[in-house]
Amino acid sequence: MIKRTPFLAAPALAMAAALSLGACDSQSEAPQQGEAEQSADPAAQAGIMDESHAGEALPDFAITLPDGTEKKLAAFTGQPLLINLWATWCGPCKLEMPMLDQLAGERAESLKVLTVSQDMQGAEVVTPFFDEQGFSHLEPWIDSKNDLGFAYGGGVLPLTIYYDAEGKEVWRMIGEHDWTSAETAEMLAKAGT
Repeated sequence: MIKRTPFLAAPALAMAAALSLGACDSQSEAPQQGEAEQSADPAAQAGIMDESHAGEALPDFAITLPDGTEKKLAAFTGQPLLINLWATWCGPCKLEMPMLDQLAGERAESLKVLTVSQDMQGAEVVTPFFDEQGFSHLEPWIDSKNDLGFAYGGGVLPLTIYYDAEGKEVWRMIGEHDWTSAETAEMLAKAGT
């Protein structure tokens, strides 16, 4: 007689499929320039809200601008902070950037938005991307060693983490999200921004 055990991997497979809808796997091979998939499907723009790290402190890392200016993340405390990890090879990341630029402009007095590139080529690829896009409110911060990506568990981009003014994590969004949506306004209001 064969004893059957319940198939417990189904929930894990469902979660992995959901994550892949609106995110890039940083472990997979990067697409060639111009090959990045860009979905216009709103369902594919639904990231996953994760509050399981609430209360964790801001990591003690420095990020760098293309001119070599380095700044510790702790220097940004004092007002709520939204850190977005992205890469130039990640289609969903690139779709989010104009929305994050708009959000940064609309909430400049109450929220600091940091977009931090995880591109290992650093300024070589980030500077031309920023020049081409002409962002008004974002700065081209770089973490070419991927220290932040590893600190946050790595693997999925975009990854966006919201911290309160004291530098304590409130929530993170895993995967792509519409940062200009009513849902975003509600999420930020609930968090006190």
